[in-house]
Amino acid sequence: MSTPEAPAPERPGAANAVPQQPGGDAETADGGRPEAEGEPEERDQPQNAWSARRDLVDHSPRIMNVGARAAFNGGLHGGTQHGGISGGNFSGDVYLGSRTEVYQLSFPSFASPASAASGEVPGATLEELATHFAADEELMARLAVRLRQDRVLVLSGGRFTGRRTAALMLLHRLGASPVRVLDRDTRPDELAGRFPGDKAADEAGDKSEEPPRACGYVLHDLTTRRDNPLREHHLLAVRDRLAAQDAYLVVTVGPTTPVEDVTPEEWPPPAAADVLAAHLRTRTDPETAAGLLVRPQVTDFLARSHQPREVARFAELLARYAAGEADERTVADFSGVALENQVQEWFAEDETSLHLRDKAFLVALAAFDGGPYPLTAELSDLLYRFLQETENPARAPEVPVFGTHVRKRLQVARAKAYLAEEHTEWGPVTQKKAEFLDERASGVLLREVWTGHPSARPALIRWLRRLADDGRPLVRTRAASTAAVLARTDLPSAMALVIQPWGMSKRFKHRLVAVNALTLAHFIATPNIPRILDAWCSGDDPRPRWVAVRAYGLLGPERPEQALAALRGAVRRLYAGAPDSTDDELVVELAQSVGLLLLSSASDQVLAELRAHIDDDRAVRDLTLGGFVSACARTEDDEPHGTPLVLGWYARAATEGGAAAQGVPFLWRTALADPRTTRDALDVLREWVLTADRSTAVEWALAALLPTLVTTPTEHQRLSHLLRTMSGEDGDPPPPVAARLLTTLPHR
Repeated sequence: MSTPEAPAPERPGAANAVPQQPGGDAETADGGRPEAEGEPEERDQPQNAWSARRDLVDHSPRIMNVGARAAFNGGLHGGTQHGGISGGNFSGDVYLGSRTEVYQLSFPSFASPASAASGEVPGATLEELATHFAADEELMARLAVRLRQDRVLVLSGGRFTGRRTAALMLLHRLGASPVRVLDRDTRPDELAGRFPGDKAADEAGDKSEEPPRACGYVLHDLTTRRDNPLREHHLLAVRDRLAAQDAYLVVTVGPTTPVEDVTPEEWPPPAAADVLAAHLRTRTDPETAAGLLVRPQVTDFLARSHQPREVARFAELLARYAAGEADERTVADFSGVALENQVQEWFAEDETSLHLRDKAFLVALAAFDGGPYPLTAELSDLLYRFLQETENPARAPEVPVFGTHVRKRLQVARAKAYLAEEHTEWGPVTQKKAEFLDERASGVLLREVWTGHPSARPALIRWLRRLADDGRPLVRTRAASTAAVLARTDLPSAMALVIQPWGMSKRFKHRLVAVNALTLAHFIATPNIPRILDAWCSGDDPRPRWVAVRAYGLLGPERPEQALAALRGAVRRLYAGAPDSTDDELVVELAQSVGLLLLSSASDQVLAELRAHIDDDRAVRDLTLGGFVSACARTEDDEPHGTPLVLGWYARAATEGGAAAQGVPFLWRTALADPRTTRDALDVLREWVLTADRSTAVEWALAALLPTLVTTPTEHQRLSHLLRTMSGEDGDPPPPVAARLLTTLPHR
């Protein structure tokens, strides 16, 4: 498990100096924060490749699934040892294609949130709504009873949950006629004034013999402010007027509408399957409706989180499809189109648009989808500050200390909160997490912000650079995954503005974010990533070369021959220079990348390549043996005394007749005999013996391997000396297993 990294210090100088930002945050040229004066300097150390890989697996979002799972699992780890990046296939599930038909999800003017004028709802419209209205009938009956008794009902729900239609249907079921829509800009203290006089006076000139009917009113999305909320006395005044008129009123409010001493009735959206079935019954015959409901495109649509308005339009499309007026591709694409429309609505600027802070939260949730909610909220406020500074650099940004309740905030975002374990540097802990109901939303949202609203780019870039400078591995990983989505959307801009500055940074921490960004970008089918890595690896700048070397260890399983060839070329260029100019850190990185490839799903191919080229030259030999010893030091779950992965690989190959049954002993003999790796190899072998003292399975596997490492008297002498003289835990005498293993060595 990796350890948290403190922000590395920057040397003072003009290159890193930038003006103080309005929000009080000075930043270095690469987006980090300068160290405080007098803070002790610490050398910026690269995180080892194995721990960095674990962080990438543990903290990547669910849309980064398929490529990562194939690369990180299914090799020596067996697919279950190291988990995976759960979720959907970005390139397959996230809607990235062009649209064949655009559906504007609009409603009649009486239900439009932008409608400012009062008016009467036609009776025919109410009758039509009643034919395909679907809801929890028990809830509707209870609400109708309360409305009949109290005359006024406040109905609370998220946008597009069907609360407006529910309000109309409640009045319709009470027999209210006519039903009028009131001006949504009516202030709470003006509400009672909308019902002057009494019904007897209004009907003085009515000579009809029909019994009078109650009148109905509906006020959609009442406009209130925090200093003027809807209060109980407003409703009491309205109730008296309504009783005098024999009328009813339903007021709909959003989850964040300020109210005081008023308990709104919560309106949950009806089940999408019920809404779809109700609409299809009115548009097709029962047999056709039943056939449509079991089609794969329909079941896939219903499995996602769709609003009633989207379901209604989908039913209209299905009816057209049944009539031969639409094709299957249009039906299959509708879900993605509806999601895009929703995201575009979130970021549109009109009188019903979300507050800038809510938009910042949506972007943060897209980046940290499935992550801890407190972290998402914290970093969304940071983005909110940056967005405010973009809008008005002269104004100091303001962030409310206490804002909207988490439940209401997630309701607006069409997201959910849940408790789940989160991997940390100290082991798994239970945290409150938040994620979109539709797993595709994060990718679509980030694409919309990046390409549809370029004016937000400066704030978003600054935010990502700050995330890359964070001390928490999860935050840095999500900065990388966000950049990967941006690269999938617009590779040239994402490379120039986000990823390349990280790759050129002098801080290892930033370069590691570039590694993860390029790796994840490749996993979600971003083109040309291997070409970028090849160019960086063969270039003269050591910083992007370091990035490419690290990335080869993660992407190499897809193209092991090309990856190993690039690593061999890189190590040869290092050895070609003067001996005292060799970059020792890059040599270590090259070996660790080879080790990662050996422990990947392409392990057998990598092993064959290493054996075939080990005698090419001194540089390649050192690379091969260093990578092999690095892989041998890795254990299951990275536990100090976990089963060695390479030993487990050998044991399976020996049982099944795999190539590793000969390849692993060959590399072990070579590493033990080479003066440059003898000491490191013996140290690893000593750890294997200590692990065997705790595990019978490891002891049996090691007892099978050791005889294959003895083909000469020198090899016997080296191993027997280790087993006879090695110390146990904390300097204790050799463990008993060492003596048992000594008996397995053949005499030469």
